[in-house]
Amino acid sequence: MTYFKNVQNIKYEGPKSKNPLAYKFYNPNEEILGKTMEEHLRFSVAYWHTFTENLSDPFGAGTAIRPWDKYTGLDLAKARVEAAFEFFEKLGVRYFCFHDVDIAPEGSNLRETNKNIDIIVSMIKEYMKDSNVKLLWNTVNNFTHPRFVHGAASSNNADVFAYAAAKVKKGLEVGKELGAENYVFWGGREGYETLLNTDMKLELDNLARFYHMAVDYAKEIGFDAQFLIEPKPKEPTSHQYDFDVASSYAFLQHYDLDRHFKFNIEANHATLAGHTFEHELHYARIHGMLGSVDANQGHPLLGWDTDEFPSDLYSTTLAMYEILKNGGLGRGGLNFDAKVRRGSFEQEDLFHAHIVGMDSFAIGLKAAKKLIDDKTLDKVIEERYASYTEGIGKDIVEGKTNFHELEKYALDLEEINNQSGRLEVIKSEINQALLSILNEG
Repeated sequence: MTYFKNVQNIKYEGPKSKNPLAYKFYNPNEEILGKTMEEHLRFSVAYWHTFTENLSDPFGAGTAIRPWDKYTGLDLAKARVEAAFEFFEKLGVRYFCFHDVDIAPEGSNLRETNKNIDIIVSMIKEYMKDSNVKLLWNTVNNFTHPRFVHGAASSNNADVFAYAAAKVKKGLEVGKELGAENYVFWGGREGYETLLNTDMKLELDNLARFYHMAVDYAKEIGFDAQFLIEPKPKEPTSHQYDFDVASSYAFLQHYDLDRHFKFNIEANHATLAGHTFEHELHYARIHGMLGSVDANQGHPLLGWDTDEFPSDLYSTTLAMYEILKNGGLGRGGLNFDAKVRRGSFEQEDLFHAHIVGMDSFAIGLKAAKKLIDDKTLDKVIEERYASYTEGIGKDIVEGKTNFHELEKYALDLEEINNQSGRLEVIKSEINQALLSILNEG
C-alpha cells in the first residue's frame, strides 16, 4: 500500500527552487571537507513523532490525518512500518530511531509485549534488507505507563526496577538484531517530585547499578553500540537526575560510567536547562563526550518542550561549528526529535517539516565550514587568551608558579589593561558567513 501517493522522492533543486517538496540547500552528494553532505549530516527520522504522534495537546484532541490510523493493534503497527519505509525512501534519509512502544503495542503482560515486539522487529528487519536505511538508535519507553509513576531505575519499588531492567534487556537484544549504531537512555521518570519522600542517594545508586547492568549485558550478547545519555532538566518530573550535560557527566564520573557513555544532546532540552544548544554541545565536546544530537528547537515564548523542527539558522550554524570541531558525530547523527505543529495536520506536512530541518542544517554546515576556514572564532580566542602563551600566563598554564610568586608579580603591577571582547563584531561576522552561503544561490 502507498501511504504518501501525492509525494514523489524529494530531490535537491537548489536555492532558487519554489517547490515546497524539494531541498534548496541539502545536496547529499555535495562534498565538504572531504565528506559528502550526507556523511556529515547523518539525518534520522524519529518514529514516535512522525508515525505515532496524533497532535493532541492538553487542551484539544488530535488533529493528525494519517491513513494508517484506521487500523488497530498489531495491524496498526505493521501499517506504520510500511508507511515509515516509504517515508524514509521518499525523504532520502538513511537512519531512523524508535522506542519499543512506538513500533509495537504493549500486551497484557511483558511476555505478550515482547511477542508483539518480535513480530514487528522481524518485519522491520525484512524491510531493512531491501533498503539503505539503518537504525541510528533504539531505546525503551520506561516513563509513560502508570507503573513508572515513581520512576523506573530510580523507583522506590523494586518490582518496577526489575520490570524496567527486563524492558532494557529486550531493547538491547532488539538493537543488536537490527544493527543499531547507538543505544539511548533517557530518564523520563528518573528524578523526583519532592525531597520530602525521596531517598536520593539510594535512587542515584540504583540508577548507576542499572546502567552498569546494561553495560554488562551488552558485552554479554556482543552488542557494541555506543551508549548515550540524553539530559533533560524537567518534564515530566520536577527535577530530573540527568539535568544537563555537566550534572550528568559528574554522575557518570562518580559511578565509573564515563568510559561507557557519551551524550545525546537535544536542543530543546538544553534551553529548558537554561543553556544554549551550543553550550551543551561545547561542554560535551571539550570533555570528549559528544555522541549524537536530537535536532529540534523550542518556542522562545513557551517554557516547555515544544519539539519544533529546527529552522533557526544561527543555531544550526553554531551547532554545526561545534560538531565540525568535534570531528563530526562519529556513530551518532542528527535525529529529528521534532513534531509538526497541531495546525499542520496533513500528511505532506511531515515532508515539509523534515525538509526545512534538513535545509537548515545544510546551511549551518556550510556556514560553520566558512567560520572554520576563515578562522573567524579561532582568531578571536587566540588573541583573547594570548596572555597565557608567554610570561606569567605561560607559567600558570604549565603549573610552574604558585601563590607566593603570583603575589610578588601582582604587587609590581602598576596597570592592568583589558581588551574589548568585541562581541558585536563577532556576531556581525557570523551574520556575514551566513549571508555569504545564502547568496551563493
